[in-house]
Amino acid sequence: MRLIKTIPVIAILVFALNASADAQCKAFAKKECLPELENYTHDGNYHAAVLVEGEEAELYKTFYSDMEYRVAIVGESKLPAVEFKIMDINKNVLYSNKDHEYASSWDFKLQSSQQLKIVVKVSSFNRPGDTPASGCVAIMFGFKLKK
Repeated sequence: MRLIKTIPVIAILVFALNASADAQCKAFAKKECLPELENYTHDGNYHAAVLVEGEEAELYKTFYSDMEYRVAIVGESKLPAVEFKIMDINKNVLYSNKDHEYASSWDFKLQSSQQLKIVVKVSSFNRPGDTPASGCVAIMFGFKLKK
């Protein structure tokens, strides 16, 4: 009977900790990632999550033809390099920041509207037995308005 009373309390604590981490990551995104968009107009969405070394996350987003875009991806300084790849629906890699010294942003323009897959991975630099680092990783998108 005692276990039945304990489970809801644990569930509430886990939810509260996740909500707190999400709020901290959103604040991190606004402070550290938003400036990376520079003269691009932010699309209004804040994508951020706590990732651990070696962990990967995916995000799908539709981009429209003849618009200029910037994707910015920033991880907390305590994390090793954050790698990101942008792929089309056929899994062709359009860009990998690993080939560009782990740049935190990429500017592009597409010939046709399409949904792209953004894969973000936190590199691993820990040694066996070390506790893996974890921290916020933010992804933001900006566009330039047509004149």
